[in-house]
Amino acid sequence: MSLGLARRASAEFTGTALLVTAVVGSGIAAARLSPDDVGLQLLENAIATALALGALILTFGPVSGAHFNPVVSAVDWWLGRRSGAGLAVRDLGGYVVAQVSGAIAGAVLADLMFGLRALAWSHTSRTGPNLWLAEGVATAGLVVLVFALARSGRASVAPAAVGAYIGAAYWFTSSTSFANPAVTIGRAFTDTFAGIAPASVPGFVVAQLVGGLVAVAALAVWYPDAAGAADTVVVPHGEEVTR
Repeated sequence: MSLGLARRASAEFTGTALLVTAVVGSGIAAARLSPDDVGLQLLENAIATALALGALILTFGPVSGAHFNPVVSAVDWWLGRRSGAGLAVRDLGGYVVAQVSGAIAGAVLADLMFGLRALAWSHTSRTGPNLWLAEGVATAGLVVLVFALARSGRASVAPAAVGAYIGAAYWFTSSTSFANPAVTIGRAFTDTFAGIAPASVPGFVVAQLVGGLVAVAALAVWYPDAAGAADTVVVPHGEEVTR
């Protein structure tokens, strides 16, 4: 792994870890603070996640683009593969490994901060066609959003826009919008409010990948030259940005 890729992968690892820490940690806090009101728990969880996501994009975006999501990274590679923009295959592998391992580390960190066992498989079953459909919709919408922002020269508003979208999708999807295979895997390692049973993970991940394919098709229609903006997803990044 080159020094440049190692630097970007470390940002993806840390950013994804802190994102999952925010998701899981705020879920634990919400369950403790509002034990008798699931709706309020979800609101608290959604607000904390949306705000944390925006802040993390601002922090790590200039280094790696702040993908924090294997689907975003895969679409970035796919769209930019011919033009030379976006991620190379080697970079994609490094990003995905960093994102998944970071997500698991983030779940462990959240559990430890709240005095729970470091590792505990979730027992929260999340399965069924309606939830898979919701994950496909949530993921497709997220991918279209980030590439539309980049292609139209509005990547600077991505922290607010992406955070707002995920916060809203907590409520307009039946699955509460995981929209991210790495985050889904990480959340299987915590038996708390935000957890997902390991047996439910494959269905969610497949639905998210399908959502990514739907997004690629939609971008081909609405933003046919989106590939040229792959280097600015989710936000502009690289050596020239961070100097």
